[in-house]
Amino acid sequence: MTGSELRSRLLRAISLGAALAALCVPATASASSIALTPATMARIGSTDARFQSYNIEMVEVTGGRFWRPYRDGTTAGHAPPLFAYRKPIDLANRRLRKLAAALGPAYLRVSGTWANATYFNDGGATSVPVGFTDELTRRQWKGVIEFARTVEAGLVTSFATSAGSRDAQGAWTPAQADRLIAYTHALGGEIAAAEFSNEPRGDEAAKFGRDLAAFRSWLKQASPKTLLLGPGAISGDGANDTRAVENLVAAAGPVFDAISWHYYIEASQRCSHQAPSATTRDEHALSNERLAKADHVARLYADLRDRFEPGKPLWITETAAAYCGGDPWDATFLDSFRYLDQLGRMAQRSVQVVMHNTLAASDYGLLDELNFAPRPDYWAALLWRRLMGTTVLDPGGAPRPGLYLYAHCLRAKPGGVALLAINTDRSASAMLELPTKTSRYTLTADHLTDASVRLNGRKLKLGAHDELPPLDAEPVAPGKLALAPASITFFAVPAAANPACSQ
Repeated sequence: MTGSELRSRLLRAISLGAALAALCVPATASASSIALTPATMARIGSTDARFQSYNIEMVEVTGGRFWRPYRDGTTAGHAPPLFAYRKPIDLANRRLRKLAAALGPAYLRVSGTWANATYFNDGGATSVPVGFTDELTRRQWKGVIEFARTVEAGLVTSFATSAGSRDAQGAWTPAQADRLIAYTHALGGEIAAAEFSNEPRGDEAAKFGRDLAAFRSWLKQASPKTLLLGPGAISGDGANDTRAVENLVAAAGPVFDAISWHYYIEASQRCSHQAPSATTRDEHALSNERLAKADHVARLYADLRDRFEPGKPLWITETAAAYCGGDPWDATFLDSFRYLDQLGRMAQRSVQVVMHNTLAASDYGLLDELNFAPRPDYWAALLWRRLMGTTVLDPGGAPRPGLYLYAHCLRAKPGGVALLAINTDRSASAMLELPTKTSRYTLTADHLTDASVRLNGRKLKLGAHDELPPLDAEPVAPGKLALAPASITFFAVPAAANPACSQ
């Protein structure tokens, strides 16, 4: 062994030892432990089998101008270009397909703002007609169908609603949508669910209701297996937003198969031109006030559902930390706290599907758009997919500031329970107590804004041929378990023998 090889091994050992030490926080470092009993956790709901899903924007498929990544020069405080041209995404890319398939089964939503004015060219046009801005070719849409089939994704979309899709009186017509559906079926594909348009405006509720009636009538004939989602509006927690969405739902009438909305906690600094200090950013990102906003918006939609569409399921068809392409730290470990906490909260509220925006575009992508390398949120998503089943349990235990607990039946292990413990406290540990042997998966990073993440002390990265690394658990004996500051931990309890998880 050469001197350089020995030094490299020693550095890796030191790094691993430091990471493991961070996981083994002494019991005296925090307050009393929270005792959990996986065997008796009660069932409180369930989710769709494709609960954790994702978006590929229509403009990624067609090519066009999308949110410019921050590394390309977008900064706050002045007005740099917000958008950058990107060529169409390579949906045949082997790495992209392999990583997306690992998250399956899922829903793949191909939509976004640009979809509203995208012209489907089924071979007869030499240019984009007036009233549209972008062009979707048959070859590109075929690539979408093949990608969805390969990665076990149910396809979700929306349709063109711009001036080019309307008659002389301004009413929506199905000519474009009909061609897209017909071509999809000709390829042996199926659109699992669709929103009429992407983010309709509340001040055009009457027009929306009129057009939606025509759309629903057409959809039930052209593609009867397709679920109609809506209204698909972008939502915050202000009163004006609530009234606008209520107007849309009321104007639509009881027509939806599921109530859908788009949710972002905030505007990115790209659009707000406000860059917080590092301290403010980290404290705000992990605050309960910020994380709990998702609960508030979900309650608003559940109330609207109960009033206008009783019994219908709830779907979030587009979500991330910040709209306008995300913030610079959305590609770091810091966002994994928000991402997993939102999944846990929405599952507890019986939201059936949560579609992250995006799979691989701009700063909020699960994957880097240049080389499809996994970001921290991807590894978080993969662990959720491997461990958290569709039956949602009440974790019990008294609430503790900065500690968020979620429980599901363990995927593919009858009787087993999966726990998710998120410690957002950046300086103090937290303690849990479990009565039976468990397997532990702890995500940490040297710094919150690192672009890489460690699982039980080992850095997660793809192999030489894009193999996913083994997600090895650390066996833990019954008793007290320490959660390091600013850490995310999954626990698998296969021998819990929980009756709610017996099937």
